[in-house]
Parts: sequence; structure tokens; C-alpha cells
Amino acid sequence: MPERDPTRVELIVVGGGPIGLAAATAAARRGKSVLVLEQYDVLHERGSSGGAERQWRLQYAQEDLARLTVEVEPMWRELEEAAGRRLVHRTGSLWFGDTTTSTNEGQVKAAVEVLDRIGLRYEWLAAREIEDRYRFAGLPGHYEGFFQPDGGMVDVRGTLWALLDQARAAGVTVRDRERVMELDPDGEGVTVRGEHGSAYRAEHVVVTTGPYANPLLDALGVKLDVELYEMTTAYFRTVDPDFDYPTWFAFQQPTEEDTNLFYGFGRLPWATGDLVRVAPDFEVNAFHDPYRAGHTADQTHLRRTADWVAAHLPALDPTPVRPGSCLIALPGDPDRQFYLGHAPGEDRIVVHSAGWGFKYIPLFGRACVDLALDGTTPFDLSRFAFT
Repeated sequence: MPERDPTRVELIVVGGGPIGLAAATAAARRGKSVLVLEQYDVLHERGSSGGAERQWRLQYAQEDLARLTVEVEPMWRELEEAAGRRLVHRTGSLWFGDTTTSTNEGQVKAAVEVLDRIGLRYEWLAAREIEDRYRFAGLPGHYEGFFQPDGGMVDVRGTLWALLDQARAAGVTVRDRERVMELDPDGEGVTVRGEHGSAYRAEHVVVTTGPYANPLLDALGVKLDVELYEMTTAYFRTVDPDFDYPTWFAFQQPTEEDTNLFYGFGRLPWATGDLVRVAPDFEVNAFHDPYRAGHTADQTHLRRTADWVAAHLPALDPTPVRPGSCLIALPGDPDRQFYLGHAPGEDRIVVHSAGWGFKYIPLFGRACVDLALDGTTPFDLSRFAFT
């Protein structure tokens, strides 16, 4: 029996991040031969899956996103069961601030209306209650918010390792340091060409390259309306070993310099130590070439964060530790949230890019494969499709 040609498979996934690995596993479990091509080392920190933790929340100003979060929960339990470890930790989610402020993260009042409609629990809190219960300080008196006990944080590194193990166990071939330069579709399939002259052939291609999507899609005449941001992040030491924070997001009116939004976590349940992550969500200094990212903290943003910690988080030492950055791609239209669908005019190429989508990994991966192999998916993702 002749050996299978390793350059010819039924599905190629371009991008070996979490959604790409989830998509590859979903296709392999449907009996397809699958190849993943990743331009950097597998599990690298140059994309939007960098960092140790991500916030898990059920509250959204958009009802379809809240319902998708409920829908993806059992998929995470399946992943945890296969991995033999907990990946989503329910430490609670606190949203507070100026309840009329609208951001890419959402809006407090609109999110509460959605929680009410779909019957998810929460507790409404005034500024002084937030300070007393969760060790904040100096909050403006008109700030309000809510605590949603089912929120928390996701173990990013544990999730990536679990996804990679599942993909390999399902028979997926993963090749890293293989940057894809061109997609050449025709009536029978897609030729995928690599940076150093390599060429692969597949019936279908799924592109999950996150902030790196546009340089690859340009040759197809596809231009995603996305803006890239290199967002600063840092950790701060706790000064009270008996206290811990939930995950939180502070909604504030923008300043002349930045969007004035901050978020944070408690201690990592899967790790030792006394460090807590606090970071700014500053959508400023947008750029479009992902390869120009410096992957370093912006010193002005770092000082702003340290000042906010000093003013409002008395349980933390305001000296930043382990500063860094995370490359984020966000749609130019904040109401869109994500791109997920067939590339315009290309029924053999499915693209996912942009947005805060870590919590949707198992669902988005499966949906990409549904669209590639079946042309449709049972999940309600129509508003993320290309127009």
C-alpha cells in the first residue's frame, strides 16, 4: 500500500493557536486528514493567546454572545475531562464603574438587562459596597456595578497544552516555523505555499491567524477591517495573604490620552506566589502591520496602571512586576465583535480573526470546521460573517 503524500491532506489549518488547534481536532475526529501550519513555535507568546490567564464571563451587552457563552460551557467541561485538569476557575466576575460608559468590552447596564433576560444570577452593588467587600478604594460615589459568581478566569497555558495534546492524539500533523505566504484556491481545492518554497494541497483551508490575518488574505482581495493594539500588562504583589480579588473590569469615561479602562484578576488558582495581574485596556496607537509589534510594555501605560493601582487597590503593592504586552486585533466596528465565516467568494476557505474570543475556543473551532466541510453550522454566528 503506497504511503500517503504528506503534502496533500483534506484540511489545512493555517495558524496553530488555540482556535486553530480546536478546529484541527474537530476535523480529525470527523475522519479527515489534517495539517496545521504555524509560523512561530507552537505555544508561542506573539499572538493574542499570550499571557497566563484570560477572564471568563457570562455577562455581555449582546444577548447572542451571552447565550454562546452558556452554550460553550459544556465544551469546556469536555476539554477539562480529556485534559484531566480544571481549566476554567469560577472565582467570580465584578463589573463596575460609570454604568453609562460603552466600550468594546460592553456596558454595565446593558449587560445586566441581558443577564435578566436569560436568567443568570448577579448581585447589584453601590460604590461603597464594592470598596468594602472587594478591597477597592477611592471610587467615585456614582460608580455602581454587579458581581456575577459564575465568572472567573481561564488557565491559558493549561488550555493550550490540552488542545495540542488532543490534536496530536486525534492524528493531526502540526508543523511549526512554517509561515504561509499564499493561498491559491481553484475549483478542486486550495494550494498553500510556504515561506521557503514549500507547497501543500488541501480540499479546504481554515485560517485562524488572529492579528496576522490581513497579510495573508491580501492576495485574495480580502481586507479585514481590524485595528491592532499592543496592550501593556503587568503583575503586582499582594500585601495581604488572606485576601484575594475576583476578576474585575472598571468602566470609566475616557481621558484625552486614552480610553481609561482597567481590568484585573485574583491569584492564579493553578499557580503559587503572590502576584496579581492588572492591565489597561487602552485602545490607542492603532496600527495594521502585526510584524512591527515590539512585544514590550508602553512605559506611559505602565505608569498609568501603577497609579491606578496605588489609588484604588490598597491590597496590592503598586510597583509593577514582569511588565509585558499582548498583541490584540479588534474589528473597526465594535458591534461586530469577531470575523468568522467563508472568505468572500471562496467556499473552500474559512477565516476566523479578531475579537476577545478565548472563551469561545471549542465552539469557534468546531464552527470553522462545520463551515469548511458542510457549508453551515448549527451555532448562531451569522453576524460575524463577512459582508
